[in-house]
Amino acid sequence: MSGSGSRVAVIPGDGIGMEVIPAALEVLDAAADTVGRPRLEATHLSWGCAYYAREGRMMPPDALDVLDEHDAILLGAIGSPEVPDHLAVWGLIMPIRQGFGQYVNLRPIKLLPGVQSPLRDRGPEDLDIVVVRENSEGEYANVGGHVHRGHEEEVAVQTGVFSRKGIERIVEFAFATAERRPRRRVASATKSNAWAYAMPLWDEVCLEVAARHPDVELTKYHVDALAARFATAPDSLDVVVASNLFGDILSDLGAALAGSLGIAPSGNIDPTRRHPSMFEPIHGSAPDIAGQGIANPFGAIWAGAMMLEHLGRDEEAALVVDALEWASSRPETRTPDLGGTGNTATVAAAVAARVAERTPSPA
Repeated sequence: MSGSGSRVAVIPGDGIGMEVIPAALEVLDAAADTVGRPRLEATHLSWGCAYYAREGRMMPPDALDVLDEHDAILLGAIGSPEVPDHLAVWGLIMPIRQGFGQYVNLRPIKLLPGVQSPLRDRGPEDLDIVVVRENSEGEYANVGGHVHRGHEEEVAVQTGVFSRKGIERIVEFAFATAERRPRRRVASATKSNAWAYAMPLWDEVCLEVAARHPDVELTKYHVDALAARFATAPDSLDVVVASNLFGDILSDLGAALAGSLGIAPSGNIDPTRRHPSMFEPIHGSAPDIAGQGIANPFGAIWAGAMMLEHLGRDEEAALVVDALEWASSRPETRTPDLGGTGNTATVAAAVAARVAERTPSPA
């Protein structure tokens, strides 16, 4: 994985994904050049909603075999007004996550220097959270059914699936993450006062895992109270572990509090490394601004940095993150969603130039 020629499958996808992924690759190339390593070997794959319009499916039948020949996957965004969301997501994203055992969705939430949070009087030291989201089962297991369509008695049933194994491995990952961070805290998102079966099992397994990690403090929060804590006391949170649905919502809330959904990255991780992991910004395809050149590339660039770190290219990853923090502090190198005057291309070019001329800031 960390050899000289890391092979990356690149899926720009739809909408602003077509704009932010080239921006990210520009920065990643600059990082490789700066440290004197070969650039990533990118295989560009034109899968997504446009592919669906031509072929009637989001990606070809052998897509997982194609992807499995790579060390990592860089994804832009999936979605189009012409394709129902569930067809888009279950036609591309979920088959990759589930097929490759990417049971960890890792979402760092950090307020970057110079970015104004919607939270009054909060600075970068107050918002530095990692959401560890279960990514392969839970509420998104796609178990259920739909009967009597179009009739008055129409019924849809959606079932969450929570296995002891699935809960235990994601909670273990969260505790291992917390052990590498200074505050060593894990907040567990639950709703065991309302979900009488799945969430009590979640709570039970969390306590069992916590007993194996005595140096990490575990606090259980009902998810609604935890959402409020994101807004009222984000500095009290460190690592948050949550089910598929809860983690999805909480991390989007965190990204908004950090200034914009355009900032936040994510990694869909297979900790066993049997298959490639997939990295993507958490924003959607944003068809309302697609093609205008104003999409924020920060999330895609940061996702690229996470990918570099996963590939063992730590020096390059550090250069990229350092350059992002430099760019965030200047209006001319921020896009309009962050109150800046830059656009996708100028921001990416500035970040790449900073990478080319700098070494990482001292810890």
